[in-house]
Amino acid sequence: MLVLADTTLGTIGGGSMEFDAIERARALLAQGEAAAQLDILLGPEADQCCGGKVRLALHRLDDTQLQALEAAAAAQRRALPTVLLFGAGHVGRALAAALGPLPLNIRWIEARPEAFPALVPPFVVTVLAPLLLDEVARAPRGAAMLVVTHSHALDYFLCEAALRRGDFAYLGLIGSKSKKARFLHHLRDAGLAQEQLARLTCPIGGTLVHDKRPEVIAALATAELLTALATTVSGTRRKS
Repeated sequence: MLVLADTTLGTIGGGSMEFDAIERARALLAQGEAAAQLDILLGPEADQCCGGKVRLALHRLDDTQLQALEAAAAAQRRALPTVLLFGAGHVGRALAAALGPLPLNIRWIEARPEAFPALVPPFVVTVLAPLLLDEVARAPRGAAMLVVTHSHALDYFLCEAALRRGDFAYLGLIGSKSKKARFLHHLRDAGLAQEQLARLTCPIGGTLVHDKRPEVIAALATAELLTALATTVSGTRRKS
C-alpha cells in the first residue's frame, strides 16, 4: 500500500488496522523517519473479531523507488485483460467511468476527436482511430469488446469483424431486440454460423432491469463483462 500526505493507493485489508497503518505512515513522513514497524493484535483492542497478529513494515520511498514502483504498476496493468470500448457517447462515457477503476486494460476507441470528454477516467487509454475496424484486428486474443458507437452501421461491421475473429472473451452490443434481430439476420446472410452468432451479447446488461439510463446500463454491462472474463480465465486455467 502506498501512503502519501493527502491520498493512498492500494489496501492492506481495510478496517481499523488500515486506518492505524495510514496514521503511522503519515507520522513517519512528517517526522522524516526512514522506516518503522507496526505490530497489531487483531482482537478487541483493535476493534476486530478475527484474531491473530499482523506485523507491518513501513518504508519511506525515494524518487528512484517511486519510479520503479510506477513502472511495475504500469507493466502489471498492461498484463491485465484488455477491454476495447468502441464509442464515446453517453453510454460509452458511463462505461469508461465504470470500467476505469477496475483491474482491466481499457482502450477507449473513437473516430471523432470531439467525442471524448475533457476529463478521461484514470487508467483509461483513449485511442483516436479513423478506422475502428483496424482496432478489432489488432486486439489481443481473449480481449473483451463493447460496441456502443453512434452509428448502427459501424456497430454492425465491428460486430461482424469480431465474430469472424472469434477469439474474444466477450462481445457486447448496445441495442434493442429489433436491432439484435436485424443484425443477426444480416450476419447469417454474410455467412456466419449459428454458433458464432450465439456469442454476441445484445442488449448489453441483460433484459431483467428495464432502465435506459447510461449509468445503469454501464453497471449491468460491467458485471456481465467481468463474469465473462472470469469464466474465460477459469476455463484457461483448467485446461493448462
